[in-house]
Amino acid sequence: MSVRTAVVLAAGEGTRLRPLTRNRPKPMLPAANRPILEHVLDALVDAGVRQLVLVVGYRRDRVQEYFGPSYRDVPIEYAVQDKQLGSGHALLQARDAIEGSCVVVNGDRLIEAGSVRDVVDAFETDDVPAALAVIERPSVRHYGAVVLRDRDIDQIVEKPDTDEYRLINAGIYAFDAAIFEAIDETSRADGELGLTDTIAELVDRERVRGVRTEGLWVDATYPWDLLEVAAEVLARGRVPQQETDGAVWVDPAATVHDDAVLQGPVAVGPDSEIGPGAVVGPIVAVGRNGTVGANATVQRTVLDADTRVAAGSTLVDAVLGQTVHLGPGTTVPGGPADVRVDTEVFEEQPLGAVIADRTTAAGDVSFEPGALVGPNVEIHAGAHVPGRVAGGAEVVR
Repeated sequence: MSVRTAVVLAAGEGTRLRPLTRNRPKPMLPAANRPILEHVLDALVDAGVRQLVLVVGYRRDRVQEYFGPSYRDVPIEYAVQDKQLGSGHALLQARDAIEGSCVVVNGDRLIEAGSVRDVVDAFETDDVPAALAVIERPSVRHYGAVVLRDRDIDQIVEKPDTDEYRLINAGIYAFDAAIFEAIDETSRADGELGLTDTIAELVDRERVRGVRTEGLWVDATYPWDLLEVAAEVLARGRVPQQETDGAVWVDPAATVHDDAVLQGPVAVGPDSEIGPGAVVGPIVAVGRNGTVGANATVQRTVLDADTRVAAGSTLVDAVLGQTVHLGPGTTVPGGPADVRVDTEVFEEQPLGAVIADRTTAAGDVSFEPGALVGPNVEIHAGAHVPGRVAGGAEVVR
């Protein structure tokens, strides 16, 4: 692979993933017990990329402090998108850091190195100005649909309202240097420059190669999607720790009591502790310095860093942010549930609760299925937590 520079678009907030994105950008949300963005960078480095340009914006300090000047010995340069004015505008911010052709990916979708190589190989072999990955999905309504003619893109349809399409734009691109001029010439829609609008204009006048791929591709659009992300990561063993037994990964710096039961797939991060009688798994990721207390049961759940689940608690289908402390006897009963995101209600979703950063709950607290709890919430003993709780609120019995 001769294209060795990759631009990663990681400036967005991810408003549909609130309240988890109140304090950090979407690419820094957990995929098991590592940020989504870290998995993306792994795919690029494994594909042969030797220069990384990260376009950051919302809460950019969270990205820059975590990754620093390099990742796996590959240098990182940061470009800043101060205002979220579309994916095309985001790519323009990286213009000064790019010489020649480049790979462009989204920083908030799990991808595989093989998909990146496939796109670059097609781009180079067919000598085209642009190539992009397309994948098949049963529903394309939340994505950009793609129509192929032979091997080339014939049409891009943004968020179609019919079910006649099956291919979507996977957000893995290879461009020659002319892409920046093409973006400059693209008309803004509602004040934004969309990268797909530029590609649609390229399709009208030049050849754009479509590359079918069947590799890993998971997009966390809504809070419950983070459970699917974790499940995919664990199923594929994309965990930094060495597997100990039957899809169980325990960091050497973690402590698991002899009387605890880990039902794989499970990942337990460094400095974490699993208490006696606890049953953890399947499909559970415990982040750095996490705690699951004695006789607690945790299933299909993501616990981010520094989170504590006290003794006798039961958590099913839950996503917990950083530094969440749940007291003894806490109950998250699991989905399915009707979940309201902004003004839209999504029925029968597999979500017990989302509990954002630095929320604390005293003992014997129960959560309504599908609850979305904002950051810095204080929940009193014996309280029942309703479907939505704003950040900073106090929930009393």
